[in-house]
Amino acid sequence: MPITPGTICSASPSMNDPHFIGADIFIAEYNEQGAMGFIINKIFERPLNALTEFAGSPAFPLYTGGPVDNEHLFFLHRRNDLIPGGTLLDNEVYLGGDFKQAIAYINDKTLGQAGIKIFIGYCGWDRGELEAEIEEGSWLLKAPNSDLVFGKSLSLF
Repeated sequence: MPITPGTICSASPSMNDPHFIGADIFIAEYNEQGAMGFIINKIFERPLNALTEFAGSPAFPLYTGGPVDNEHLFFLHRRNDLIPGGTLLDNEVYLGGDFKQAIAYINDKTLGQAGIKIFIGYCGWDRGELEAEIEEGSWLLKAPNSDLVFGKSLSLF
């Protein structure tokens, strides 16, 4: 199966990196420089409203997106009708967009977990690294599926 934006990489039983044991990763970008994605099934220890700048928000779950750049928030959504400016990745999954608008819709409960996931950090691979990890059996690939991205139970094994 070719890797494209939207592909889900699931850690195989042989995965031994503690960051990725049991992880399902949504590939957001894939090109000749490498790949970028987000762990979609590991909830972060604190909710959105535990972050100072979002203290007035509800206790919306954050996800541990990966070990890279844990100082920034990233988000995937499927509500382009509500959140302008996102980049279409696959079918109905968008990366980013107007974050202030997304937070406003979370705050007024127009937007829920079935429509958006917010991540702290991301996963990144340089050219050829992800392919080598797949070749050695660390990752198993699944076709793009937005219901897996925004669903609660994601484990594929």
